Amino acid sequence: MLNRADFYDAELERHNGHLRVAANVGPGDRVLDIGCGAGQSTRDAARIAVEGNATGVDTSSEMLEVARQRSAEENLLNTTFEHGDAQNHSFPFAHFDLCISRFGVMFFADPAAAFANIARAMRPGGRLAWMVWQSQELNDWSGAIRRALAPETSISADALKPFSLGDPAIATKLLTEVGFGSIDFIDVREPVFYGPDVDKAYNALMELYLVKDAFAQTNEGAQKTSQRLRDLLTTHMTTEGVLFDSRTWIITAQKQ
Repeated sequence: MLNRADFYDAELERHNGHLRVAANVGPGDRVLDIGCGAGQSTRDAARIAVEGNATGVDTSSEMLEVARQRSAEENLLNTTFEHGDAQNHSFPFAHFDLCISRFGVMFFADPAAAFANIARAMRPGGRLAWMVWQSQELNDWSGAIRRALAPETSISADALKPFSLGDPAIATKLLTEVGFGSIDFIDVREPVFYGPDVDKAYNALMELYLVKDAFAQTNEGAQKTSQRLRDLLTTHMTTEGVLFDSRTWIITAQKQ
């Protein structure tokens, strides 16, 4: 689990600075971090909110254990990590000044219910800064890897879930209906990082559920699939490591 946590943080390193700028955490802010994973974005907020606090929520108890451990190592006493689904988690009413998320708000079974639950937890005038993927067509990391793993397989609904907020009209409608205004979309174009070389990138990807499942289900033999994946990573090797193009939105809004 530590390796997977490290992989995600390294993968998104170039994105984190953009999210921190957009979030603009204040020293007294009470921050809610949706889908916090191993807690990097929660800790980033807590270091600034020295007179406030940061609460991370995630559905993975394993990742939350890593988050708690790393916060303790930094002696960040103003962090709290809670296990739950933000769609129905019991948050304090009108409590938070800021809600952040690094790719954690696209997976809800009922987005309208989830956004309403998050809105209830925000005080009037509270802000949000959420980073989400744009459409799959603009995210080479997803389409190229999927085709390498299963070139003949059609795109499943689960594969498209990470891109569910890629259309600004959809996100705007969901947020407006639960009381957010001043909604804006910041276009971020940064590559995702999969490793310093092809071997390390390949080994890292092999630990991900998506890749493990694809290898388990292939009918053509693991060796052929493995070679396609290695060939793909080789074409994306740069002087800075294995990089894939990506496009994201940072959605900002304010509770009315």
